[in-house]
Amino acid sequence: MNDKLSFIEYNRSLKDYARENRKNPTKQEWIIWELLLKNKQFLWYKFTRQKPIWAFILDFYCAELLLWIEIDGWYHNETKSYDTDRDSEIYSKWILIVRFTNEEIDSDLPWIIDYLKSTVWERLKKLHGQ
Repeated sequence: MNDKLSFIEYNRSLKDYARENRKNPTKQEWIIWELLLKNKQFLWYKFTRQKPIWAFILDFYCAELLLWIEIDGWYHNETKSYDTDRDSEIYSKWILIVRFTNEEIDSDLPWIIDYLKSTVWERLKKLHGQ
């Protein structure tokens, strides 16, 4: 993988807002972070939460995989146009976006884990040209 792709300078102007989001996660963000992503628990990859990138804050981001995990709460029903524009811009930078709803996290965490594992393996193949 190109090292220039894996390093993305964060948006310092959003640092305080991101910190506030980290202090007040939703229940579903807390579940994903504590049970799955914190301290390289998930396949030994480092994820950061509430990562300010460009004009956006990503829920969970792995720089090594160029992978963003977004948790869609109820408010995303009202921000579909914004989400679509944001997703397009971020995807154009080679970052893969995986979205889960609060309901999916509440009802089927084992499925989410399996889905993320297969996504990571496919992502590795793509990033390493296999």
